[in-house]
Amino acid sequence: MNLEIETKNIEPKHLFVTGIGTEVGKTVCSAVLTKYFNADYWKPVQSGDLHISDSMKIKNWVGEQTVCYPETYRLQFAASPHQSAKEEGITIDLNEFKLPEAENNLIIEGAGGLMVPLNETDFIIDLIKKLNLPVALVVRNYLGCINHTLLSISALIQNKIRLEYLILNGDFPQDTERIICDSIQQEAKVIRIPDVEKVTKESIENIVKQLERIE
Repeated sequence: MNLEIETKNIEPKHLFVTGIGTEVGKTVCSAVLTKYFNADYWKPVQSGDLHISDSMKIKNWVGEQTVCYPETYRLQFAASPHQSAKEEGITIDLNEFKLPEAENNLIIEGAGGLMVPLNETDFIIDLIKKLNLPVALVVRNYLGCINHTLLSISALIQNKIRLEYLILNGDFPQDTERIICDSIQQEAKVIRIPDVEKVTKESIENIVKQLERIE
């Protein structure tokens, strides 16, 4: 399968990876981007699965040499960050998030989608605004994905957050893909990534090898 990054002269210094919802493949896509751009990685909030965190997955899939910055919040309970924090008797403070001082390219992976709550008033989209980062939006095909994608794009536009990449993760019906791609602004670029039966270091490398060179 021929994969494409439809872009020219773009190499992100810092990029925030978010999704149209949960379980759309943000971590796999983050691994591809981390490998492709030879980037460092940061997961600001890890909510649950501390025994196999997303940072650990990135190291497994990209390479042990990958620099993964410590999470600002590591929460035990696998739920929305605001609920996980409440279970531990803490409140997530937006001011505690500081962008790592990385000289290298940096991929930042959020939790869930844009409107996932961090506390009673702040959401993932507020974290993106605070960090002042462009976004890669991960989309996966399912019933309702068009609605969720267009709502996410609308939220980015309303909050004046630049959509750098739209990532189509997996196969899409032609009509679905057309509606989604027609909804993005002209400067946003499209990345297509195939379904991966088993995610391994080798499968991530194979995807990266098929991506067209970004100059």
